[in-house]
Amino acid sequence: MITGASGGIGAEAARRLARLGARVAVVGRSPEKTAAVARQVGAEPLVADFARLSDVRRLADTLLSRYPRIDVLANNAGVVLTRRSRTEDGHDLMFQVNYLAPFLLTNLLLDRLTSGGPTRVITTSSKGHRFGSVDLDDLEGAGKRSELLRYGMTKRQNILFTRELARRTRGSGLTATAFHPGVIASTDINRAAPLVAALVRYRLLGGLSTLREGAEPLVHLATMADPETANGGYYHRLRPNGPVHRQARNDQLATRLWDRTAELLGVPVG
Repeated sequence: MITGASGGIGAEAARRLARLGARVAVVGRSPEKTAAVARQVGAEPLVADFARLSDVRRLADTLLSRYPRIDVLANNAGVVLTRRSRTEDGHDLMFQVNYLAPFLLTNLLLDRLTSGGPTRVITTSSKGHRFGSVDLDDLEGAGKRSELLRYGMTKRQNILFTRELARRTRGSGLTATAFHPGVIASTDINRAAPLVAALVRYRLLGGLSTLREGAEPLVHLATMADPETANGGYYHRLRPNGPVHRQARNDQLATRLWDRTAELLGVPVG
């Protein structure tokens, strides 16, 4: 199951995994784009907008009712914004889409993921996590002056979430990994962020990756023979043990962030 699969690396990963024989659930925000990708891979289209937590809960109910087994949950949906916006749930939009919604979805599916045999949770993060700090007293980054710093904060939260998920489910058969896909030259995530798009265009964020290259880490982590070796880890593209900010390695912070987020969402702390 791949979120953010109506375009970009999510759609590319869905196509490649389908060619390898996987049954794929394609999740996207746009009904038209999601249906188009689903047709390409012979998959079921599932429409959910992570800017609405009710959509996340409905998606989880649908998955639980239709799929007795979920082998891979790829938390790939994400957004970069240059202006602050709030969701109908009252949260910062970028915080909710990039971090809060995948945290909620994973927790709503957690019983299924930890009871059906070997499973994997793969979360798309970014090397941009190095530029945004996590503050437990300001989970949504309201005090941050730059939206790019807030984006980095959400991606660091992704890594801490992955680290804590691995710790909490160790021995269950579930493995959790986060990865940086590379800076993708053409992807929908940059359309709402002209500054980021310009930095990408002029190669100021490092070397560019194609959609195929960006999807490679997701496909690799979904199919690798021994996922336990990557459990709790962060990949920089295909390289394990990628460079992470020291705060992203803080186990105590990961635990406290999980607990605070669970309380915010009203889900069991576990």
